[in-house]
Amino acid sequence: MGRKGQQHSSSERVIFLLPSASASQAASGWSATALRCFNLLGKSNSNVCVCQEKAQATEAMAEPAYIIPAFRQRSSEETEEYQRVATKVGKGLAVIQEELHRMRIVTKAQVESLEIQREARSMRKRRVDLLDDIPKMPDFLVALRPHTVWEKTPVKLFCTVEGNPRPIVKWYKGGVPVDPLNAPGKYKIENKYGVHGLIISRCMVSDTAEYSAVATNQHGTATSKATIIVKRPQGFSESSHLGLVPHLTDIHPSKLEVSLLDRFRVSFGVEGASSPWCVPWWWCPTSPTSHPSSSGTETVRRGCSDLCFVIFFFFFLTLLLFFSAIFVDKLLKNSKLVEMAVGGGSARLTLPHLAKDDEGLYTIRIFTKDGTAEHSAYLFVSGTETIVIIGKSVFFPSLNIFKIFKNPPFSWSTDAAPSVAGAPGAPMSVKAYDVNQDYVLVAWKPPNTVNEAPITGYFVDRCEAGSDTWVQCNDSPVKVCKYPAHGLSVGHSYHFRVRAVNSAGISRASRKSDKVTTLDPAESERLQGTEEGVPSAPGQVVATRNTKSSVFVQWQASKHAKNIMGYYIDARVVGSKEWFPCNHKPFRHTRFVVHGLVPGETYVFRVQAVNVYGLSEESQESSPIAVEPALATPTAPYGISLLSSDGSSMTVGWKSPKHCGGSKVNAYYIDHRNADTLVWKEVNLAPITERVYTVQNLTEGTFYEFKVQAANMAGVGLPSDPSAPMKCEKWTFDEPGPAHDLTFSEVRANSLVLLWKAPVYAGASVVSGYFVDMAKKGSSDFVTLNQETVSHRYLQVTGLEEGQSYVFRVRAVNDNGVGKPSLVSEPVCARVLPGTKEIMAGVDEETGDVFLSLEACEVAETSTFEWSKNYKLIGDCPRVQVTAKGRTSKLTFTNPDKDDLGRYSVVVTDTDGVSASHTLTEDALNTMLELSHAIRHPIVPLKHGLNYEVLEKGHVRFWVQAVKLSSSVNYRFIVNDKEVAAGEGYKISHDVGTGIIQMTVEQFTRANEGTYTVQINDGKAKTQSSLVLVGDVFKVALREAEFQRKEHIRKQGPHFSEYLYFTVTEDCTVLLTCKVANVKKETTFHWYKEEDEIVLETPPNVLSGACALPVPLFSRKDQGVYKAVLGDDRGKDTSVIDISGKVFDDIINALAQIAGASASDLVLQCTPEGIRLQCYMSYYTEEMKTVWKHKESKIASSEKMRIGGTAEMAWMQICDPTDKEKGNYTMEISDGVKTHIRTFDLSGQAYTEAYEEYLRLKAAAFAEKNRGRVLGGLPDVVTIMEHKSLSLTCTVCGEPTPEVTWFKNEQEVISNEHTRVTFDGGKFASMVINQVTPEDSGKYSINVRNKYGGEFVEITVSVYKHGEKIPEPKLGQPKMATPCVTPAATPAPKSPAPPSKTPTPAPSKSQTPAPSTKTPTPASTPAPKSPTPTPRFGAQAPKSPTPTQKSPTPGGMKSPTPSRFMKSPTPPRK
Repeated sequence: MGRKGQQHSSSERVIFLLPSASASQAASGWSATALRCFNLLGKSNSNVCVCQEKAQATEAMAEPAYIIPAFRQRSSEETEEYQRVATKVGKGLAVIQEELHRMRIVTKAQVESLEIQREARSMRKRRVDLLDDIPKMPDFLVALRPHTVWEKTPVKLFCTVEGNPRPIVKWYKGGVPVDPLNAPGKYKIENKYGVHGLIISRCMVSDTAEYSAVATNQHGTATSKATIIVKRPQGFSESSHLGLVPHLTDIHPSKLEVSLLDRFRVSFGVEGASSPWCVPWWWCPTSPTSHPSSSGTETVRRGCSDLCFVIFFFFFLTLLLFFSAIFVDKLLKNSKLVEMAVGGGSARLTLPHLAKDDEGLYTIRIFTKDGTAEHSAYLFVSGTETIVIIGKSVFFPSLNIFKIFKNPPFSWSTDAAPSVAGAPGAPMSVKAYDVNQDYVLVAWKPPNTVNEAPITGYFVDRCEAGSDTWVQCNDSPVKVCKYPAHGLSVGHSYHFRVRAVNSAGISRASRKSDKVTTLDPAESERLQGTEEGVPSAPGQVVATRNTKSSVFVQWQASKHAKNIMGYYIDARVVGSKEWFPCNHKPFRHTRFVVHGLVPGETYVFRVQAVNVYGLSEESQESSPIAVEPALATPTAPYGISLLSSDGSSMTVGWKSPKHCGGSKVNAYYIDHRNADTLVWKEVNLAPITERVYTVQNLTEGTFYEFKVQAANMAGVGLPSDPSAPMKCEKWTFDEPGPAHDLTFSEVRANSLVLLWKAPVYAGASVVSGYFVDMAKKGSSDFVTLNQETVSHRYLQVTGLEEGQSYVFRVRAVNDNGVGKPSLVSEPVCARVLPGTKEIMAGVDEETGDVFLSLEACEVAETSTFEWSKNYKLIGDCPRVQVTAKGRTSKLTFTNPDKDDLGRYSVVVTDTDGVSASHTLTEDALNTMLELSHAIRHPIVPLKHGLNYEVLEKGHVRFWVQAVKLSSSVNYRFIVNDKEVAAGEGYKISHDVGTGIIQMTVEQFTRANEGTYTVQINDGKAKTQSSLVLVGDVFKVALREAEFQRKEHIRKQGPHFSEYLYFTVTEDCTVLLTCKVANVKKETTFHWYKEEDEIVLETPPNVLSGACALPVPLFSRKDQGVYKAVLGDDRGKDTSVIDISGKVFDDIINALAQIAGASASDLVLQCTPEGIRLQCYMSYYTEEMKTVWKHKESKIASSEKMRIGGTAEMAWMQICDPTDKEKGNYTMEISDGVKTHIRTFDLSGQAYTEAYEEYLRLKAAAFAEKNRGRVLGGLPDVVTIMEHKSLSLTCTVCGEPTPEVTWFKNEQEVISNEHTRVTFDGGKFASMVINQVTPEDSGKYSINVRNKYGGEFVEITVSVYKHGEKIPEPKLGQPKMATPCVTPAATPAPKSPAPPSKTPTPAPSKSQTPAPSTKTPTPASTPAPKSPTPTPRFGAQAPKSPTPTQKSPTPGGMKSPTPSRFMKSPTPPRK
């Protein structure tokens, strides 16, 4: 930008004008006092310069001393008088000379000032004329700024707009034009020098809005917006701003003065009751036509028409439980739940159906002439408790609070019946989310509970809109405060409510939710943007610059914005397909600042609106925008220093601005002035691009000050601070001048690189080196870092403290000594810039170029990558090429060699010091050159070298796989130095997609032994691979080929596609399974074990493709070799599996895995022998790896500790337990991978009770063993002819010897001659009836008993007469007894002994439970061989007739049926 159009405005230049007067008036008007005041405007050095100039001027203007001729010699008195007069005259002349010099300086300054004014007016006129010819649409140079102010305070909005022709600016509030005439004194609109302002005096809450300034001319329109938020400093209404307060379009200030006469008080209500509030007011109209004494009704009516009141509801989340309450204003409106009325000088609010949701602070706010009048009171709603009011006291049972009021500010409403005592309060804020066609997610807030029982769950009810029938959605209470309601009808509208449950009962139902309509996606899309559907998509999205890590996004609101909850903003990086969210909850406004973006990256944005029905469609994407700071003028340069001076010119240098303003600095402008004056003069009109400049045409010996301005696309920035006064004098010293432009690069935690530029003034000889001094920030103690000078103009400083700030200076050295030090550098902090990356060296995979690259952590739009070698900028050098893309810059070597070795560095301009360096060494370069050669002279890369594979039919496939092949690939196979072509016996092909080249040998024989080679040519790339098949390697391949040929022949007939293998089912049945193929209906299948055929009840179905042999209750006896044979007229195939060794162990482990998973907890069972621990499982066999432990010690089976089990359980029995057996018992079942553990703690009460039960059972078993009992020999029924002798004899036992008593028809039988009763040896008891008669018929019984108990056996005796027909024996009838040859007929005892009703005693030690055994086949019926299957493999055992045991009956008497009352001991297990 040119200088002429920028630096002469009144705001940029300050010119002091002297009064226009003659020289005499100036001399008389500017006294010595004025001169001193003028000098004070300069700096302290200026005073010294002025004094020196005054002295020089006095000396120059003084005349030579007058020499008195000799002829005029005077006497001493005359001489003294003459000298006195001469001195007086000389003083007068000196004063006149000094005043003349001052007048000369003043007159010169005045003339120069007038000339500057004249030139400025001329240039301004030319500039205005030039700009008037350029049309330009309005543009806001300074945009509106948002404000947050307190109520009743003024606020001012200002903006600066430019355009040609000059734009017209209009102001809007919330889209409505601002008219100062409608509110006199409220608004004031200003326009001064292009600065437009809107002043709002005495702000009120209703002034909270979005204000906009719209500038318009014939070329377009521009808008600037800002939000004003007005806060109230007292009370609960802490703030009110857009998004929280609804847009009150119908609310405006009243012209009346209103006062509240009475106020509603704190109220206590019950859920379901009603709560009325009434507020009377007094008003005074400002109109003289109205008077308080007017007709009350009509006056109030007129007042109400002019008086608009608003009631706000402040909702506290938990007012009484938490002090950090959050509250939000909610405007109340007339509805079924809120009734409001105004009239008769009062406002009335009635809540007809109270709920816990209604609890909170209520405020009535009346907008009056002077602002607002308001009053607030709290409403308490009780759900389950009773609030006790006694006089002026209130007791809250749930809070345990007793409050006494001097003047009770409350009322109490009790028109609702109390709920169940102790039940919770009703849930609150029931809302529906995620609405779908048959699904709604209902969420709510829990009730406030203090002393009630904890809430155990919630019931959710639904009701169709327009119906009063509520249906419960969940059968059991849900624990969380949300519930998915399923089973809804599409297109129906529903309400929901929630009830809380605790141990005392169910709460009242909550207030029902808003109506929710279930919609499918198609219907939702049709209703989009309407009141019944999702909102329409937002309008145009505009993104603008904000800061270096944020972007300001604005958009047009949805056209149908009713009930919108807010907006979601998404962003993505240009070039990426992944969107990421910018906000995680809906944002209510149409503007949003997106933070946390990557500086320099380019993004696009989109917006979605959301309401209760869901999300809208996405808006159109914004234009791409780079993350850069907003465009502004650069900051002021700094660090102006004098680099050289020759008496008529001065060379100065300065440092670039710290902030470029978002645009590259493209010009500098210099001003200078005499240190004794205040007038600045321009040095250059044309822009300067370098930061070193020689100012010409200066006066030697004069002190000058300089200032510099930087310029970019936005304009000329602020000038720098004036430099210190610098004397224009010729430098003649021999030492070099100061170095300048100290900069930093590669700042890290413990090191940095300092760079500087050579002195402009070299001195008497060439600069040979430099010294670098360093000091901590704030210290003047500099330390020289290098003991010897460095010849280059950079130095790497190490050993810094992380986080410490340092300053540096540089001193140049030549043969004549050390020169002046440079200006002290800016402080630099030893800290790594976040995200800093180093330079990476590599080779391009496509071209083979060697390169260095850097990915910057931060870039600006104006940033450039400046590469240097050994810290000398690389210009247009043919050896390298620099490219940049996004945040990455690459330096590529065109022909790298040893001349390219060195240290390369890169600096990213217009950043916070992003820089890095990399030293390219010879070893690293050689490595990269080798890789580059491999890329530029490629070979075909191979994934797999030449290999072979034996295929079906015995074919051998030789193949090689390349990483990548082109369609123009050429190749050939060479076998034993002879190329093989595709033809008979050979197939050669390739696949470009997989990169495979292959050759198939169909007849692989001994003649194919040798070396195989494949040679590949693919473009410029070549490769070959060889395979040697000789000796043992060839023999292996040949055997495999022959095997595959045989397999192919085998598979021509029925064969096994999968050979025999085992599986274990969930019921622990072992299945031997195989799969068959190429079978037909006539194909046979047979199972064998150890060459014995196994015949199953259901023959195998080979057509199903699989056959299985079930082996239930698998154990060690099932070991052996199993074989399956498959065959038909096409051939036969066999599959064998040997179930032994590892296979057997694997089956046992598989069974153990299922059994261990199904194992129950250990169960305690007491027996007469001891205490037994049992574990039930799906299957158990002793082959499983089962370990019992007692207190971590393994238990071995012994007489004391017996271990065993059945098919259903495993057990461990402690025989004769003692206290030593107390403790923790563990059973471990290992399946080879996992150990299943079950434990039981046999101690304490468990052991005591078990031991007592064991003693009881042991005593019972002992008593059972030793009680009196009948072992056998007595029949149930005896039929005998009269006059015969009947002998009933049996064997009895018992310890002690039992007593034996015989009965007839329940009468004791007394031994006599007819009936003789004997008991021999305490073992044999008998009763003999001699010469029986019909009178002897009857019911006989024997009672055997001792102190441990006894047994009672009954016998029925029937006597018939000689010649009568013997009655046929019937079931339950007596049978004919055969007369004995002996004097007494003795029935043969039955075997086995008849059963008894006495409980069977538990097994003794010799009867330890063992796995169940099968009943052996009787010897008279040998076990049939196949084809009859055995019962071991899932089939039913063949039934064999049981031989009838014919035992002779003594005396021809039939064997009687054993008595059902007779006891029989359980036979011992073998």
